[in-house]
Amino acid sequence: ILILGFGANWLAAGLGVAAIFFYVVVYSLVLKRRTEQNIVWGGAAGCTPVVIGWAAVTGTVEWPALVMFGVIFFWTPPHFWALAMRYREDYAAAGVPMLPVVAPAPAVSVRIVVYSWVMVAWSLLLLPATSWVYLAVALLGGAYFVFRAHRLHHQVKSGGEISPMPLFHLSNIYLC
Repeated sequence: ILILGFGANWLAAGLGVAAIFFYVVVYSLVLKRRTEQNIVWGGAAGCTPVVIGWAAVTGTVEWPALVMFGVIFFWTPPHFWALAMRYREDYAAAGVPMLPVVAPAPAVSVRIVVYSWVMVAWSLLLLPATSWVYLAVALLGGAYFVFRAHRLHHQVKSGGEISPMPLFHLSNIYLC
């Protein structure tokens, strides 16, 4: 924090302190093992590096940083819920009430679809700060992400074998 404060600015350092506090106390100690929405709240802590980075470079927090925060915030549930669908038993054994542990697969896959649509729509809010290249990548990548989310939901509804890992792996590429 001192390196960030002296090396960049105290706004970035303050945001860093707030993010660490939120992650350690609010998410890890209070919410992680108490709510099925744990990853949503944990995702809020995971989104702060883009805001901290923006503040470190510009000395301010402006709307593009908040939009990027939102993209990661809405990306986090489909990403981790797909992983948790695959490793449901491990989360259950560890006593972590991830949504796929406490809710039926159809309810989880519906939420994955909803968050995926919101994530893609939210990502388009960056258009005024970017270019047509971003638009093309955001639309094509977003469309494919939503397609894969719907495909997972269809697998769940059909009662066949569920393969959440392709969506999980795609989510890493999508966020890049």
